[in-house]
Amino acid sequence: MSYTARITTLSPELSPDWPCQVKAPGTRDWERTATRWLRDLLPARYAGYSPLTRHHVLLARHAQLQLTHEIRAVRVALQTSRAELPPMGVAEAVIENTIRMYATELEQLGRLARGVRLVTDALVGDSATHRRF
Repeated sequence: MSYTARITTLSPELSPDWPCQVKAPGTRDWERTATRWLRDLLPARYAGYSPLTRHHVLLARHAQLQLTHEIRAVRVALQTSRAELPPMGVAEAVIENTIRMYATELEQLGRLARGVRLVTDALVGDSATHRRF
């Protein structure tokens, strides 16, 4: 593996999928920015659950699960729009706009999911480092 490839795989901040709201791992307050970003991905009601607020890795795991289910829901909505919306009286132009909206949302959710995976990997790596010493 080349030096550049190694840096890219070891430094998530170099990845285009690394969320711009999260500081690079190892920098001051990076975990705080990661936690805030992850919390913002979840419905507000989860902010009161102490296991998620106290344990960054649990928060990251739940964000991954949440996004997985959102992606499934948007895929179903996208796949069924043409069949289910006309009988509901939705105009063809609205259906086409809705399909484009779902396609755009699916792309955004995919980017978020990739970002969550990168942040999760960094948090797990950081937790393992702290446990060793």
